[in-house]
Amino acid sequence: MDFANLIQTVALYALPVLFAITLHEASHGYAARHFGDNTAWMQGRVTLNPVKHIDPVGTILMPLLLYFATSGAFLFGYAKPVPVRFGNLRHPKRDMVWVALAGPAANLVQAFLWGALLYLLQGAGISEPFFLKMCQGGVLVNVVMFAFNLFPLPPLDGGRILVGLLPYRQAEMVSRIEPWGFFIVMALVIAGVVSTLWMQPVMALTFALLDFLLTPLSMLVR
Repeated sequence: MDFANLIQTVALYALPVLFAITLHEASHGYAARHFGDNTAWMQGRVTLNPVKHIDPVGTILMPLLLYFATSGAFLFGYAKPVPVRFGNLRHPKRDMVWVALAGPAANLVQAFLWGALLYLLQGAGISEPFFLKMCQGGVLVNVVMFAFNLFPLPPLDGGRILVGLLPYRQAEMVSRIEPWGFFIVMALVIAGVVSTLWMQPVMALTFALLDFLLTPLSMLVR
Protein backbone atom coordinates (compact mmCIF):
# COMPACT_ATOMS: atom_id res chain seq x y z
CA MET A 1 0.00 0.00 0.00
CA ASP A 2 1.44 3.35 -1.08
CA PHE A 3 1.33 5.64 1.96
CA ALA A 4 1.36 8.75 -0.24
CA ASN A 5 -1.74 7.51 -2.07
CA LEU A 6 -3.45 6.87 1.26
CA ILE A 7 -2.77 10.43 2.43
CA GLN A 8 -4.04 11.82 -0.87
CA THR A 9 -7.21 9.71 -0.71
CA VAL A 10 -7.89 10.74 2.90
CA ALA A 11 -7.34 14.42 2.02
CA LEU A 12 -9.73 14.20 -0.95
CA TYR A 13 -12.52 12.42 0.88
CA ALA A 14 -12.21 13.79 4.43
CA LEU A 15 -14.34 16.90 3.90
CA PRO A 16 -17.07 15.23 1.80
CA VAL A 17 -17.33 12.34 4.27
CA LEU A 18 -17.53 14.64 7.30
CA PHE A 19 -20.25 16.72 5.65
CA ALA A 20 -22.12 13.61 4.49
CA ILE A 21 -22.14 11.99 7.92
CA THR A 22 -22.82 15.16 9.89
CA LEU A 23 -25.73 16.42 7.81
CA HIS A 24 -27.21 12.92 7.50
CA GLU A 25 -27.36 12.38 11.24
CA ALA A 26 -28.31 15.96 12.11
CA SER A 27 -31.18 15.75 9.61
CA HIS A 28 -32.58 12.72 11.43
CA GLY A 29 -32.45 14.64 14.71
CA TYR A 30 -33.99 17.76 13.24
CA ALA A 31 -36.82 15.80 11.64
CA ALA A 32 -37.46 13.92 14.89
CA ARG A 33 -37.67 17.21 16.78
CA HIS A 34 -40.01 18.64 14.16
CA PHE A 35 -42.36 15.68 14.57
CA GLY A 36 -42.34 15.70 18.36
CA ASP A 37 -39.28 13.85 19.72
CA ASN A 38 -36.67 16.05 21.42
CA THR A 39 -34.33 13.19 22.43
CA ALA A 40 -31.57 14.01 19.92
CA TRP A 41 -31.95 17.73 20.58
CA MET A 42 -31.58 17.26 24.34
CA GLN A 43 -28.43 15.15 23.80
CA GLY A 44 -26.84 17.78 21.55
CA ARG A 45 -27.04 15.66 18.40
CA VAL A 46 -28.92 18.20 16.26
CA THR A 47 -25.67 19.94 15.42
CA LEU A 48 -23.26 20.46 12.54
CA ASN A 49 -20.32 19.61 14.82
CA PRO A 50 -18.95 16.39 13.24
CA VAL A 51 -17.35 15.29 16.51
CA LYS A 52 -20.83 14.63 17.92
CA HIS A 53 -21.58 12.14 15.14
CA ILE A 54 -18.24 10.35 14.69
CA ASP A 55 -17.92 6.83 16.02
CA PRO A 56 -14.19 6.11 16.66
CA VAL A 57 -14.51 2.50 15.50
CA GLY A 58 -17.15 2.75 12.77
CA THR A 59 -16.12 6.09 11.26
CA ILE A 60 -12.32 5.95 11.55
CA LEU A 61 -10.80 2.61 12.55
CA MET A 62 -12.95 0.21 10.50
CA PRO A 63 -12.71 2.13 7.16
CA LEU A 64 -8.93 2.50 7.54
CA LEU A 65 -8.44 -1.18 8.36
CA LEU A 66 -10.61 -2.23 5.41
CA TYR A 67 -8.78 0.19 3.12
CA PHE A 68 -5.42 -1.37 4.01
CA ALA A 69 -6.73 -4.95 4.03
CA THR A 70 -8.40 -4.73 0.61
CA SER A 71 -6.11 -2.14 -1.04
CA GLY A 72 -9.08 0.21 -1.25
CA ALA A 73 -11.36 -2.28 -3.01
CA PHE A 74 -13.89 -2.48 -0.16
CA LEU A 75 -14.83 0.16 2.39
CA PHE A 76 -17.49 0.16 5.05
CA GLY A 77 -18.20 2.38 8.03
CA TYR A 78 -20.90 3.93 10.11
CA ALA A 79 -21.56 6.98 12.26
CA LYS A 80 -22.96 7.23 15.76
CA PRO A 81 -26.73 6.81 15.26
CA VAL A 82 -28.97 9.68 16.36
CA PRO A 83 -31.27 8.57 19.20
CA VAL A 84 -34.93 8.72 18.24
CA ARG A 85 -37.80 7.59 20.46
CA PHE A 86 -40.42 6.86 17.87
CA GLY A 87 -43.11 6.59 20.55
CA ASN A 88 -42.65 10.32 21.23
CA LEU A 89 -43.54 11.27 17.65
CA ARG A 90 -47.01 12.75 17.23
CA HIS A 91 -47.96 10.05 14.71
CA PRO A 92 -45.28 7.37 15.29
CA LYS A 93 -45.90 5.10 12.32
CA ARG A 94 -46.34 7.89 9.78
CA ASP A 95 -43.71 10.25 11.17
CA MET A 96 -41.15 7.43 11.36
CA VAL A 97 -41.06 7.49 7.56
CA TRP A 98 -40.21 11.19 7.41
CA VAL A 99 -37.56 10.92 10.15
CA ALA A 100 -35.92 8.00 8.34
CA LEU A 101 -36.10 9.76 4.95
CA ALA A 102 -34.43 12.91 6.30
CA GLY A 103 -30.94 11.39 6.37
CA PRO A 104 -30.83 10.01 2.82
CA ALA A 105 -32.54 13.19 1.57
CA ALA A 106 -29.69 15.23 3.08
CA ASN A 107 -27.20 13.07 1.17
CA LEU A 108 -29.09 13.48 -2.10
CA VAL A 109 -29.10 17.27 -1.70
CA GLN A 110 -25.38 17.24 -0.92
CA ALA A 111 -24.64 15.09 -3.99
CA PHE A 112 -26.47 17.69 -6.09
CA LEU A 113 -24.53 20.57 -4.48
CA TRP A 114 -21.14 18.87 -4.97
CA GLY A 115 -22.09 18.26 -8.61
CA ALA A 116 -23.14 21.89 -9.02
CA LEU A 117 -19.86 23.06 -7.46
CA LEU A 118 -17.93 20.86 -9.91
CA TYR A 119 -19.64 22.51 -12.88
CA LEU A 120 -19.14 25.99 -11.41
CA LEU A 121 -15.42 25.39 -10.89
CA GLN A 122 -15.07 24.10 -14.43
CA GLY A 123 -17.07 27.04 -15.75
CA ALA A 124 -14.78 29.45 -13.87
CA GLY A 125 -11.76 27.89 -15.56
CA ILE A 126 -10.42 26.24 -12.39
CA SER A 127 -8.55 23.11 -13.41
CA GLU A 128 -6.81 22.21 -10.14
CA PRO A 129 -7.27 18.40 -9.98
CA PHE A 130 -7.50 18.30 -6.18
CA PHE A 131 -10.63 20.46 -6.02
CA LEU A 132 -12.28 18.80 -9.01
CA LYS A 133 -11.63 15.31 -7.60
CA MET A 134 -12.95 16.42 -4.21
CA CYS A 135 -16.22 17.50 -5.85
CA GLN A 136 -16.43 14.17 -7.68
CA GLY A 137 -15.70 12.40 -4.41
CA GLY A 138 -18.44 14.42 -2.71
CA VAL A 139 -20.96 13.26 -5.30
CA LEU A 140 -19.85 9.63 -4.99
CA VAL A 141 -19.79 9.54 -1.18
CA ASN A 142 -23.29 10.97 -0.89
CA VAL A 143 -24.77 8.77 -3.61
CA VAL A 144 -23.30 5.71 -1.87
CA MET A 145 -24.72 6.82 1.49
CA PHE A 146 -28.08 7.62 -0.09
CA ALA A 147 -28.38 4.23 -1.77
CA PHE A 148 -27.00 2.12 1.08
CA ASN A 149 -29.14 3.70 3.78
CA LEU A 150 -32.28 3.09 1.72
CA PHE A 151 -31.69 -0.68 1.75
CA PRO A 152 -35.04 -1.98 3.09
CA LEU A 153 -33.88 -3.77 6.22
CA PRO A 154 -33.87 -2.43 9.79
CA PRO A 155 -31.96 -0.74 11.35
CA LEU A 156 -31.10 1.05 8.10
CA ASP A 157 -33.30 3.99 7.10
CA GLY A 158 -34.90 1.97 4.31
CA GLY A 159 -35.99 -0.62 6.85
CA ARG A 160 -37.57 2.05 9.03
CA ILE A 161 -39.35 3.49 6.00
CA LEU A 162 -40.63 0.02 5.12
CA VAL A 163 -41.94 -0.51 8.67
CA GLY A 164 -43.72 2.83 8.50
CA LEU A 165 -45.37 2.06 5.16
CA LEU A 166 -46.45 -1.55 5.76
CA PRO A 167 -49.73 -2.50 7.45
CA TYR A 168 -49.34 -3.05 11.21
CA ARG A 169 -49.08 -6.83 11.12
CA GLN A 170 -46.42 -6.94 8.39
CA ALA A 171 -44.64 -3.94 9.93
CA GLU A 172 -44.34 -5.76 13.24
CA MET A 173 -42.85 -8.80 11.52
CA VAL A 174 -40.21 -6.68 9.74
CA SER A 175 -39.38 -4.70 12.90
CA ARG A 176 -38.50 -7.94 14.71
CA ILE A 177 -35.48 -8.26 12.41
CA GLU A 178 -33.86 -5.09 13.82
CA PRO A 179 -31.79 -6.68 16.66
CA TRP A 180 -30.02 -8.85 14.05
CA GLY A 181 -30.38 -6.46 11.14
CA PHE A 182 -26.82 -5.11 11.27
CA PHE A 183 -25.31 -8.60 11.10
CA ILE A 184 -27.68 -9.63 8.29
CA VAL A 185 -26.76 -6.52 6.29
CA MET A 186 -23.04 -7.13 6.85
CA ALA A 187 -23.40 -10.73 5.67
CA LEU A 188 -25.28 -9.58 2.56
CA VAL A 189 -22.62 -6.92 1.90
CA ILE A 190 -19.78 -9.45 2.17
CA ALA A 191 -21.67 -11.91 -0.05
CA GLY A 192 -22.06 -9.18 -2.69
CA VAL A 193 -25.86 -9.30 -2.62
CA VAL A 194 -26.29 -5.69 -1.52
CA SER A 195 -23.86 -4.42 -4.14
CA THR A 196 -25.27 -6.41 -7.07
CA LEU A 197 -28.99 -6.36 -6.39
CA TRP A 198 -29.34 -3.01 -4.64
CA MET A 199 -26.41 -0.58 -4.72
CA GLN A 200 -25.61 -0.78 -8.43
CA PRO A 201 -29.16 -0.22 -9.76
CA VAL A 202 -30.09 2.40 -7.14
CA MET A 203 -26.83 4.30 -7.66
CA ALA A 204 -27.30 4.18 -11.44
CA LEU A 205 -30.78 5.68 -11.10
CA THR A 206 -29.49 8.30 -8.66
CA PHE A 207 -26.65 9.37 -10.97
CA ALA A 208 -29.17 9.58 -13.83
CA LEU A 209 -31.41 11.81 -11.70
CA LEU A 210 -28.47 14.05 -10.76
CA ASP A 211 -27.40 14.33 -14.39
CA PHE A 212 -30.94 15.39 -15.31
CA LEU A 213 -31.13 17.97 -12.49
CA LEU A 214 -27.68 19.37 -13.29
CA THR A 215 -28.20 19.55 -17.07
CA PRO A 216 -29.30 23.23 -17.07
CA LEU A 217 -26.22 24.23 -15.06
CA SER A 218 -23.87 22.17 -17.22
CA MET A 219 -25.26 23.82 -20.35
CA LEU A 220 -24.97 27.26 -18.77
CA VAL A 221 -21.30 27.03 -17.82
CA ARG A 222 -20.12 25.45 -21.07
